[in-house]
Amino acid sequence: MKARFARRDMALLRIPALLAALLIAPAGIAQQDVPFNFGIPLAPLGLANQPLPDGPFMFKTGEDMDIRVVIVTNEIEFPWSLAFLPDGDMLVTTRPGLIRVIRDGVLDPEPVAGGPESFWTGISGLPGAVHGYQDIALHPEFAANSLIYLTYTKPIDSESTVLGLGRGRWDGAALQGFEDIYVGHEESQGPSRMAFGRDGSLYFTASGGYAQALDNIGGKVLRINDDGSIPDDNPFVGKEGALAEVYTFGHRSSLGLAVHPGTGDVWQHENGPNGGDEINVLASGANYGWPLVSLGRTYPGPWQDGEAPSHEGHVPPIVYWMPAIALSGMAFYTGDALPKWKGDVFVGGLRYGEIPGTGQLQRILFNQNMEELRREVLLAELRQRIRDVRQGPDELLYVLTDEQAGAVLRIEPAL
Repeated sequence: MKARFARRDMALLRIPALLAALLIAPAGIAQQDVPFNFGIPLAPLGLANQPLPDGPFMFKTGEDMDIRVVIVTNEIEFPWSLAFLPDGDMLVTTRPGLIRVIRDGVLDPEPVAGGPESFWTGISGLPGAVHGYQDIALHPEFAANSLIYLTYTKPIDSESTVLGLGRGRWDGAALQGFEDIYVGHEESQGPSRMAFGRDGSLYFTASGGYAQALDNIGGKVLRINDDGSIPDDNPFVGKEGALAEVYTFGHRSSLGLAVHPGTGDVWQHENGPNGGDEINVLASGANYGWPLVSLGRTYPGPWQDGEAPSHEGHVPPIVYWMPAIALSGMAFYTGDALPKWKGDVFVGGLRYGEIPGTGQLQRILFNQNMEELRREVLLAELRQRIRDVRQGPDELLYVLTDEQAGAVLRIEPAL
């Protein structure tokens, strides 16, 4: 018996030595050699490119409210954003530079005429991909003026593109008299979202430049009047070395912009690098930190600012994600058709944790002080990239999938 205990004690004494050996072993022994492209790890494709089943789909949700998801259409190539006309028809923009119309739930086979020339290239979601038509919005007084606004990638010569923002009048079938009201500088090539504020001014996001420098539009939220002129009360009007259209700065790639229905505040969200996606509430002239601070890591692995996350000296987000979900699209739900979700914020996600085929919709519940209480993942089982989410006039939610055979999905209560 004594010998058995002695052998056990000797084994226990060997454990610290074994742990020490593991700790000082060469770092690469237990790790894969991950290939990189343009400084970004090549994404695995085991879950990617899965076709959307026929549907409809039934899901239970965390708030004890079952939902039914119906495919309105799945015949739109890479849809990007949608807007509802007063009669309930939908206008859907696409990466190839088209506007499609859905009338009475049926996709019109002919695209809308009268839009601007645009440029797009690359597979959606891969480095270097360029979007053609992007966000679409109706003027707040659309019933009187029929104006529709569009952000898009504008070609300026055979080799260069910039951010374009223009408007045209809707005649019921086409855009008439489309004209640019804002054209970005030569480095403004990234995606853009827009939203009209309560005061009638137009907010829109811009990429492609240094986010901390006020002499370019990259990494900024911009604010203009509905005709493209600059509001007198913009924070940097008259400041030397600053663009008068800049409203906030220090943003990364911004793919979500919406106005809070209660406060009128403009909410913006942006993609972090490898983690660090965030939602911000915008304040005139404020600095949101990018690229000096971030709650995410760089794509090779180290923290963005070289140490543990911090937003010291800059405005912190009210919600953030680690890992990233590649945010795109944002909507406040204000309807009664899905009562357990009233007041919640919905955001689309193109992929989770850098894994293609893991797109999702997320619901975020806030308290009265707009502090996050909980969030829920929805539609992940469909394995689709979620590009946009909007509330329809029927008080249901509509979702776009960013796929070659892109879909418009309707979320309604299960009967």
